[in-house]
Amino acid sequence: MDITTQKTDEAPPPTAPPTTAEQKRAARGATRPGDRIFLGLSRGSGILLLAIMAAIAVFLTYRASLAISKDEANFLTAFEWNTGLVPPEFGIAVLAFGTVVSSIVAMVLAVPIAVAIALFLTHYAPRKLRSPISYVIDLLAAVPSIVYGLWGALILVPHMNGLFSWLDEYLGWTGVFSWDRGAPRSMLTVGILLAIMILPIITNVSREVFRQVPQMHEEAALALGATRWEVVRMSVLPFGRSGVISASMLGLGRALGETMAVATVLSPDFDIHASLLNPGGGTFAQNIASKFNEANEFGRDALIASGLVLFVITLLVNGAARAIIARRKEYSGANA
Repeated sequence: MDITTQKTDEAPPPTAPPTTAEQKRAARGATRPGDRIFLGLSRGSGILLLAIMAAIAVFLTYRASLAISKDEANFLTAFEWNTGLVPPEFGIAVLAFGTVVSSIVAMVLAVPIAVAIALFLTHYAPRKLRSPISYVIDLLAAVPSIVYGLWGALILVPHMNGLFSWLDEYLGWTGVFSWDRGAPRSMLTVGILLAIMILPIITNVSREVFRQVPQMHEEAALALGATRWEVVRMSVLPFGRSGVISASMLGLGRALGETMAVATVLSPDFDIHASLLNPGGGTFAQNIASKFNEANEFGRDALIASGLVLFVITLLVNGAARAIIARRKEYSGANA
């Protein structure tokens, strides 16, 4: 018996509807003249920013290479800055150490206080207190750097003797807080001043991030019997972690590049001190501000070389912050 196969009628594959010119433009992301203009301006702004950054990097690298090529000392490890000698000898070891140490001190002091203030304003403070405290914090952000420097030199420095004596008495055995009774124009004083300066930046950004916490998250935690601190710890802080990191990096950027306040308070020298309480040290920005006017053309190239190092440090800090935030995508507001 022959078995015959019967062909079934198969439906032809669906064909895509014809696309019009307007649909093609919509697929490319711009359908109206205003959209196309805005797209072009946005794209051009991004490209212009990259071009400016590249131009700055090329300028700094070129001028720095002119100075470093004539430097008889090791640019990265030398403890001196004598650009007027023949041949010149200068290095950034002291400047790099002072910049990093003063910024770390400022961050250690400012970040916990700023986050605590932001939490207090968003979750604990009565409504009558929120506006006055927020106004005072915003006012601190508007104070010029030179005003902070004058206040630090005339008010803060004379009143640091008591704190330095206490630290020397109880923590002097560590070596980091030993004090030889010199003028308190030291890295710790600079770090405290920088902490006050970056405090409003970190506080304001963290406050706005904490305000964006979904109300349902907090209500769900409260419904499960959590206390107010448990709500903050389990809902608010995880949600705002990436925002706090971003705020901290903004504050760190200002601390790294602060000039006039540091130059007014610090007693600079080209030596690395193990103690944070003894006067001396220096930072990139402070050294550039204090030596730029009296420097010759070669000395300015040397200062530009130190500025290039600060530029690289800033880029590395921002890159590290972006990497940390990228690893915390699950806590971003977009995924809430």
